[in-house]
Parts: sequence; C-alpha cells; structure tokens
Amino acid sequence: MIRLISQNPEMSTRQVADEVGISNGSAYYVLTALVEKGFVKLGNFKKNPRKGQYAYLLTPKGIREKSLLTHSFIEHKREEFEALKIEITALEEEAGLAVEATPAPKDGKR
Repeated sequence: MIRLISQNPEMSTRQVADEVGISNGSAYYVLTALVEKGFVKLGNFKKNPRKGQYAYLLTPKGIREKSLLTHSFIEHKREEFEALKIEITALEEEAGLAVEATPAPKDGKR
C-alpha cells in the first residue's frame, strides 16, 4: 500500500481499497495506521476545487520504510528465483532433459 500511495498520492481511500482488493474500512484502517506511525501524512490539494480532498504523502520515515520493504521484497524474490532454478535443473535431470552447456564459438557465431 505504501508503494501504491507513493505513486498515486491523490487516490481516495475507496480507490486504494479497490486497487488492493480490500474493503474501504480496511483501507481506511491501514492508512490511518500509516499516518499514526509517521510513514504517511495527509495533505490538502491546494489547486483542487474540492478542497475537502486529501493526498496521502509519504514522509521521510515512510520513504525509508518503503525502501526497506522494497529491499526485503527483492531479496525474498532472489531467494525464490535461486530455489526455482535448482528445482528446474533437478526436474530436467530427472526427465532426461538436461541441456549440456556448450561454450560459444570464439567468433561469436553459432
């Protein structure tokens, strides 16, 4: 949700809920918790004719948290990728489909 609101700070709570696939009440609860933790702040749109509309803006603390979450996510996906490569290799060997790695010709042509 932090990534979503950092990309679209003008989204309404309803739009956030729809995008994430949760109820409006749940989205409001999570956004309120993010505000209370200091990751997000509410800001009014100065140029918006509907002055009651707010933007969810990441604070420096929220930007750091987003960065940490992104790093953690990438690490997790790398681990999954490595495990998947090992599993594919094992299945290929089991099925007799393992392809022998042949070095490419020195002239770069195959």
